[in-house]
Amino acid sequence: MDTPEAFTVFQDFPPAPQQPFRMDRHYLLYASRGTMRLEADGRDWTLPPARAALIAADKEVLITLPQPLTACSVLFAPDFVEAPPAPLAVFDISPLARELVMETRAWGRDAGPLSPYAASVYTTLAQVTWRLSTRPSPAVMPAGQSEAVRKALETMRATIAESATLEGIADSVGVSPRSLTRKFSAELGMSWGEALRRLRILEAIGLVAGTDMPITEVSLAVGYNALSAFNAAFRDLTGMTPTAYRQRSQSA
Repeated sequence: MDTPEAFTVFQDFPPAPQQPFRMDRHYLLYASRGTMRLEADGRDWTLPPARAALIAADKEVLITLPQPLTACSVLFAPDFVEAPPAPLAVFDISPLARELVMETRAWGRDAGPLSPYAASVYTTLAQVTWRLSTRPSPAVMPAGQSEAVRKALETMRATIAESATLEGIADSVGVSPRSLTRKFSAELGMSWGEALRRLRILEAIGLVAGTDMPITEVSLAVGYNALSAFNAAFRDLTGMTPTAYRQRSQSA
């Protein structure tokens, strides 16, 4: 049976370590439940149900599944739709786009040729998400190049709720605080404190969009003891409060 021009992968996945990912089709990467991480071109994104990634055919990325996840991702043959505006874009998914994605769950790889209705749904989904991809999300983290910085970032993610210190993180990766400070500035373009704040909000985005955890508990879970400070930091990065972000992500 020939593979249809477009099809959807609707499937549960267990946690999995980082691994390379490349398809010969344009790929709309979306999780309807759970959160994944995507790394490419020196940048690192968190993808909760409020966000999606549009990946052009043959573009290699790195995917990590830190928790169980339900994928509802869509693949488009390059001759079925035009090429995406950029090889890779991560964006906030709209209620319309999400409804269209969920509508495609009935058509998997083995569903056979697309009916006129199915083809129209996929075509419309492509038009909507291609347009959304021209407004990429600012909620992105630079990925370190050196082993010290990458290990430091992973340690910071793993201890996000704790009162981490530069000295403690530097000691955990075997470099001096001064050396780690220089590496953060050179590789990430931000200080250690700025990187920690960014990681905390990226973690919070996944909890706000992907769980029903009260906002006060999200604040504590990512290391903020003051809700006002958490709300301000969240709004600085996303442009809205955690409550508004949750309402929009669940509005579909």
